[in-house]
Amino acid sequence: MFSRPAASALRATPIFRAGARRCVSSLGHAKTRPHINFNPRTSHRWQQSRGKASFTRGAKELWAAHPYLVSLAGAAILAGSAGIAYANYLYSTYIIASFHNYPEPVAQKLRRAIYYTNIDLDAKNALKYYKQGLEIANELGMDPFSNEIIGVKIQVSALMEKIQNYPKAIQVLEILRNDCLAWEEKFGQLDDHKEKRTRIMKQLVAMSVKLGDLYSNQYIQDAKSAEERLVWALETSLREKQRRQEPGVLEKEGEWMSDNEMGASMEALAHNYEEQNKHYLATPLFLQALNFKSDKDCHSVILMNNLAISIAQQNPPPNSETKSPSQAVLLENAKQWAQKALDLAADIEPPTRDEECDVGCAVALHNLGEFAELNKDIMEAKKRYKEAVSLARAIGFEDGLEN
Repeated sequence: MFSRPAASALRATPIFRAGARRCVSSLGHAKTRPHINFNPRTSHRWQQSRGKASFTRGAKELWAAHPYLVSLAGAAILAGSAGIAYANYLYSTYIIASFHNYPEPVAQKLRRAIYYTNIDLDAKNALKYYKQGLEIANELGMDPFSNEIIGVKIQVSALMEKIQNYPKAIQVLEILRNDCLAWEEKFGQLDDHKEKRTRIMKQLVAMSVKLGDLYSNQYIQDAKSAEERLVWALETSLREKQRRQEPGVLEKEGEWMSDNEMGASMEALAHNYEEQNKHYLATPLFLQALNFKSDKDCHSVILMNNLAISIAQQNPPPNSETKSPSQAVLLENAKQWAQKALDLAADIEPPTRDEECDVGCAVALHNLGEFAELNKDIMEAKKRYKEAVSLARAIGFEDGLEN
């Protein structure tokens, strides 16, 4: 069930919308996108002005003889110049300016490492300079649990993920996580380390969520380890939030994670349970993640769609003492959440509105078609599928065209 685009699209992408008319009619004012990239890299555009120029006689003759070749050559020169200028801009803005918190000997190595990570990918050279930077930082006495050093180690893991060396990416993060846990156990309870403990605990939660994602990777598929890390992240988040209700804790240790960050931990664990077909565990987590949203935005549309799918696929364990609702009841509840996703997406206007709302609309329409089909309402199912495909085509959502 839900083998169509609906289930896969919700994993990391936006969701569709409701009352088909409101969803589709809003597209009249939206730009049609040929393709939606849900992990978009920043695109850069250059505007070039053409001014009048006087050409030499030879240039005029060349133009007259080969107008298209001259145009192509000119464009290539302009593009090459723009590329060089942009590379210089990247280097000065993102590589040089990013290391003001590091001693210069460390920064020199890290600039080279980042260059070979983000500009001219060369993992061997990047690792060499990361290692040299960390060695110099240690010699200079930099705190190994500072944001700066932890950040470098996380960057090393990200590099390994970038080159698809997922076991090494996991290994780097696990070592860092264990080091941070050891620090917390030894120093975390000291009064003069309370604020530092809060920072490190936040980073531990983030690392654990990332590890859950890496363990769930299609090339790793270690569901047990993923669940362990995600459960730890969520339990730690809730425990730390609860501790701050005690007198004096907030003043000494500072603010904990935001509600949106807490919700993200719940959502990550819900997806893990979903992949294990444990929808009876995923459903309450999706609901709690939605409740933790401070503002109802386009990501709320995603959560509502995830919740709808999870409810429709409820499968309590055989030894459960709780009587499971009938399929008809589950489908009706799922339908209501899909409709809520549509309605919410239809009400969100720019600039708050983004691609998550557009895709969320399409997925919700598709889900409503699935639910209608399961209820043997073939006419309604065809109608919803048609609306979903029409909307998916309009916004360039290719997965939504597969019915």
